[in-house]
This record gives sequence, C-alpha cells and structure tokens, in this order.
Amino acid sequence: MEPAQSEVNILSNGKSHDFGDDMGVAMKTLLDDDQNGTQTVRFDDPDGGMESEEFLPSAEGKNPRFTDFEGKTSFGMSVFNLGNAIMGSGILGLAYAMANTGILLFLFLLTAVAALSSYSIHLLLKSSGIVGIRAYEQLGYRAFGTPGKMAAGIAITLQNIGAMSSYLYIVKSELPLVIQAFLKADPTSDLWYMNGNYLVIMVSASIILPLALMKQLGYLGYTSGFSLSCMVFFLTAVIYKKFQIPCPFEEFSANGTAAHHAVNVSSHVHEYTNGLVHAAEDADSHCSPRLFNMNSQTAYTIPILAFAFVCHPEVLPIYTELRDPTKKKMQKVSNLSILVMYTMYFLAALFGYLTFYDKVEPELLHTYSRIDPYDTLILCVRVAVLTAVTLTVPIVLFPVRRAIQHMLFPTKSFNWLRHTAIAIVLLTLINMLVIFAPNILGIFGIIGATSAPCLIFIFPAVFYIRIVPKEEEPMNSVPKILAACFAALGISFMVMSLSFIIIDWTSGSSHAAGGH
Repeated sequence: MEPAQSEVNILSNGKSHDFGDDMGVAMKTLLDDDQNGTQTVRFDDPDGGMESEEFLPSAEGKNPRFTDFEGKTSFGMSVFNLGNAIMGSGILGLAYAMANTGILLFLFLLTAVAALSSYSIHLLLKSSGIVGIRAYEQLGYRAFGTPGKMAAGIAITLQNIGAMSSYLYIVKSELPLVIQAFLKADPTSDLWYMNGNYLVIMVSASIILPLALMKQLGYLGYTSGFSLSCMVFFLTAVIYKKFQIPCPFEEFSANGTAAHHAVNVSSHVHEYTNGLVHAAEDADSHCSPRLFNMNSQTAYTIPILAFAFVCHPEVLPIYTELRDPTKKKMQKVSNLSILVMYTMYFLAALFGYLTFYDKVEPELLHTYSRIDPYDTLILCVRVAVLTAVTLTVPIVLFPVRRAIQHMLFPTKSFNWLRHTAIAIVLLTLINMLVIFAPNILGIFGIIGATSAPCLIFIFPAVFYIRIVPKEEEPMNSVPKILAACFAALGISFMVMSLSFIIIDWTSGSSHAAGGH
C-alpha cells in the first residue's frame, strides 16, 4: 500500500464516493484486514490535509490510524474520558429515583439500560469500522446523506448544550452556598461573590474555556481522572453518612439565633414533604426499604435512568485518539467505563435511599442540608461535585464543536481562530441560558425526550442497518433484526417521554388555572 493512502471518507463537497462512477480522481481500492478481522475499503486521497478527513497513514507502512493524527491516548485515559462523558449531574437524583421505583425495580432498569448502551456502542463501532468514518454525524451522512448528517449534528448539539447547561446550573446554585458556608456570610447579603450569575461566568472564563481550547481530547484524560475521583469522594461520603445519620432524622435546629431558621426550614419541609408523608403513612415504617414501588413519580424516573448512560457522541472521537485503535479494544474501553459508572450509580442511589428512604429529595445534597447545612464533610462533597461537573463541560463541548464544524465548515482545514471562536460562542450561549432562563426545565425535558433517544437507540440502529452491506448481513439476519427492534425501542422511549412531559405540563396548567 502506498504511503498516500487513507481510508474511505466523505468527500469535502459533502458527497460520498461512488467507486464505480468517480473517474475524475485517480484512485484504487484495496481490502485490508484490521486487527479485528474486519475488511476496510481504502483509496488514494490526493487532497490530503482537510479537517473532514478521518484518517492519515502512519509511518513505515503500518495500518492507517483511525484519526487525523496518530492516536496517543492510553487505554486508561480513554476509560477516564468516556467515564467522565457518561457521568452527569443526574447521579444526584438517582436516590430519589430509587425511592420511586424500589430497590429491585431500580436495579433491573439500571442493568437493562447499561446493557443496551453497550450494545448501542457496538453498533456504532461496527458501522464506523466498515466505512472508515470517525464522527457520529458523518455516519449519518454515509447512511442517509445530508438529512442524516444534519439530524445527527442537531441532536448532538441540542443534547450536549442541555447537558452543559445543567452542569453550569449546578455551579450557579451550589457555589454561592459553598462560599456562604465557608465564610459564614449572611445569606441575604448582596456581595458580588455570592451572586451565582457572576460566579458561573468566572468559572466558564477561567477554567472551562482554557480546557475547551485544547486541540486533542486525549489531554483532558488527566482532568477526567480528577473529575471521576471527585465523584468517588461523593460516593464515599454518601456511604459514610448512611451509618452516621439516624432514621428518622431530626431537622436542623440551633440555639438562639438559629431558632427562627429552624422554624423556616420546618415550614418548607412540611410543604415539600406533605405528599411524601401521606404515602409513608401507608407503610409499616418510615425507615423500611421498599423492593418495589409504583406511584405517580415512577413513570418519570424511567427516562432518567434511560438517559443515564448518554455518551455516544463522544465514543467515536475517543476512539480516534486511542493508541493502536481497534474495535475490540474500544469496546473494552466502553464496557469498562459503563461498568464503573453502573457501579457508582447503583451504590450512590442505594446508600442515599437507605439514608433518607421516602424523605429523600430530588437532589440528594439538599436533603443533607436539612440535617446540618454547615456539615464540613457535605461542604467538601459539594466542592467535589462542583469540580466534577465543571471539568466535564469541556469533554461534552468537543463533540458539539465537531458537529458544528462538519455541518458548517466541512471542507476547511483546522484553524485555531475558528476552533476558539466556536468554543467562545458556545460557552456564551450556555451562560446566557443559565443566567436569563431560570425556568428552562421544560426545554431540557423536550431535549432529553427527543435528542437522547435518537443518539442512544434510533440513530445507531438505523445507521447500522443502512451501512452494513446486505451481502454481509441480509435484512432478515439476526443482527439486523435486533437492530430494528432496538430502533423501535428508542421510538417507544421517545413517545413515552414526550407523553409524560405533555401530561405534566397539562396537569400543571390545570392546577395553575384552578389556583386562579
């Protein structure tokens, strides 16, 4: 094979190669087996160097690398990167989800979602290996042309912008509380460093932007490892607190100056837990775990669990930067990352639930504040969570920028000015959402109910069905039948999630009208 050869790719004008008709470019096709035994079509590319190209040949006649530069990221760093992409702020709400499903039902749903996510990544890797494409949106183009490319790019952009916004919402809401607790400041003061809007801008400019300007995602493996370590600390504290907090727990109160605060807390707790108290009265005890539980909130926890392993837009970029990449090796990276996060999710949910049972709040850390808002360990946990979500934002920003580049600048080579400008525009937009749209939860619900099922279930399955040749796997073959069922499952999730959101909005509007 000649040194100038690279694996088959989408043309820079946005059209895929037709090997039988494209006579204007000198090319030859080869079949070369990779380490996994998969045949890959290759051709001579006279226009090397474009950013949209997916492979460059390595030196000394070795197989071409699955990247536009030689992959240097180790197996361990890749696990950290993908694990950090999986991990999200949703881990704070899993204990509440378990309270509304029961331990065994929660475990079943979590296991099912983890297994389905691993299978979905298998479909993506198989499709990318056949056509030699590294980007999620380019798989969409290879399968369905421009509509497929645009659909994948828009889904990735919406999903990850929503995720980054949720992370920065945590910064906006939690960081002022941490500063207040450490400085013993008056919560009613108007100090600038107690203003969440100022703080989220400062964090974005001083920490997130410099990390987002890195050219290679692999370098963020170090911050990914530290971020995951912060979440391990969060998990350790949750387990430790289980054996320190009695059940039923006592609400926070203090002598003298804090007495009025206790009254206010009690009144808020009474309003918030009024419905929970009625549900708990039917149980034998407030402190007895439930193996199965079905109530009005159970249906809302299923989408939360279904979207707990969203990492698919990051899989292929991490694959491209893996050292000596093969599909088998990347599947091991994915499986290990999913297993680690599966374990952390379940333990955090289990011990958080066993600490507070039916009184656990949607955000676990807020429940600890009801006992002692100045608890040193919980304050440290808040700092750890803030650090983790802050360092996750650059990881999630990479596929959004890549999607925008492939949609708007498919023929352009790498340019630092454009690379930087896209990052600044994205962070500015997200900061504006966080600052000026405090009631954006409905928008996030729509995004989570549409883009996430597409990225996890529907797109990987239909890409696989379209890309894998019929000669290799006919439509009536078992793998393609399974892929079709997988896509149908994703459509069912989407319809179900949208139905719950519409019902919730409708009931909320009815209650509001009744109140007036």
